[in-house]
Amino acid sequence: MIDRRKFVRALALALTGLISSGTKTERAKKPTMQRPKTVAGIALIDSKMARLATELVRDTSPEYLFNHAARTFLFGALIGNANNFKFDFELLYLACILHDLGLTKRFAGALPFEIQGAQAARAFLTDNGLPSDQATMVWDGIAMHPFAIASFKQPEIALVAAGAGADVVGSDLEKIPESAKAAVVNAFPRLDFKHAFCENLRRSRAAVSPRRVAQLHARYR
Repeated sequence: MIDRRKFVRALALALTGLISSGTKTERAKKPTMQRPKTVAGIALIDSKMARLATELVRDTSPEYLFNHAARTFLFGALIGNANNFKFDFELLYLACILHDLGLTKRFAGALPFEIQGAQAARAFLTDNGLPSDQATMVWDGIAMHPFAIASFKQPEIALVAAGAGADVVGSDLEKIPESAKAAVVNAFPRLDFKHAFCENLRRSRAAVSPRRVAQLHARYR
């Protein structure tokens, strides 16, 4: 699954200023393109709940962050298929597409970004009729995605972490054919994701504090 050392070090570098922060990131545009129905053999979920979640993320996220969320689902599903996991594609989609709500202006707050986002996602999903047990699984997938514990949970949770790790630091990408990786990035371009994402984390002190990153780094070194 996700290489926690690489993931945490990337966050640490972003927050300590070792990743270039001297130039301002141009404000990313909201995603406007109509999404494809299938990418690399993975169907993008089109249930009523999935459409509502997708609309929420489109409305609240810059395009680079929306595309990251979509790639997280596709990479997670591809890794799950490569490992012959059995999982609920809709729940995985909901957790992945909503997993960075805590980094958006509307939902950012005093809690760590993964908890802030998990809380927002569960409230949104239950308000729109998703059963509480399913909403709780989405909460777990989002809240645990930066941590090693996710890899020990059921696939709908573990694959959120795997998909995010694949997109951020390249973990498990060797399990995915080159043609599939290219299809994912072609459908949802990176748009200078690395720089914009790190700048977002660097600005979001409540989302990922330097002290917390140091603690995570010590845990996974």
